[in-house]
Amino acid sequence: MVKDEYTISFALIQNLRLMKDILSEIIANKRFEVDLQKQAISIEQLQEGINEVPAARSMKQALASSKSGVIAEFKRRSPSKGWIKQDARPEEIVLSYATAGASALSILTDEKFFGGSLKDIRIARPLVEIPILRKDFIIDEYQLYQAKIVGADAVLLIAAALKQEKCQELAEQAHELGLEVLLEIHSAEELPYINSKIDMIGINNRNLGTFFTDVENSFQLAGQLPQDAVLVSESGISNPEVVKRLRTAGFRGFLIGETFMKTPQPGETLQNFLKAIQ
Repeated sequence: MVKDEYTISFALIQNLRLMKDILSEIIANKRFEVDLQKQAISIEQLQEGINEVPAARSMKQALASSKSGVIAEFKRRSPSKGWIKQDARPEEIVLSYATAGASALSILTDEKFFGGSLKDIRIARPLVEIPILRKDFIIDEYQLYQAKIVGADAVLLIAAALKQEKCQELAEQAHELGLEVLLEIHSAEELPYINSKIDMIGINNRNLGTFFTDVENSFQLAGQLPQDAVLVSESGISNPEVVKRLRTAGFRGFLIGETFMKTPQPGETLQNFLKAIQ
């Protein structure tokens, strides 16, 4: 019995170590990926294309004025779940999200770990009028220019993936490009990342080290956040009753992806979800 317990504990520790390495692996790959992209298209070339991009839509205002606040996410896979919907087409799902009543869209653009691309935003942009968030591991100004050119309205900055000074620098650069910033934090230790350049504060209920998800994380941190902030709860939301509780706790945005994407008709699932939270 003792031997079995030891074996289980050892296996659990090994698994947690592997999961903790995922974020480091993603960031290392992202640096390599961005360097390759810079070699193909210089940042100066991207800057030249900015003038042709239409004005952004405000995701912050959309969430603050929305009755539902649901940010419907388009993603094909994740490191923790593998493929969710490998053949997902943005022209179908994104349009169905907007028609169903999503307040905003989140589109994963990481290719290796999430099966996405910037092309997904480029395809989605002319089809919908609601704001689009580029969800990726933003570590370089270059990615902000990419987001602007393909038509994103906001970008995600992840505290766990950035040093505090770099995060503030990227937030300032995003604003210069007319992009809003959703700052993602997971713990009280990351509260110092919040500053005047942050438009929305997201609480990730998924630990990016272990990928363990617990919605209670949003409730635990809500009371420590600025009262006038637009708060977004991210990950692990599948129950309409939880959304109602989060609203009462002060949240205005609810980023939901897998709950919709794993079903045959994500837009229809969203529509039913919205009815349930009214």
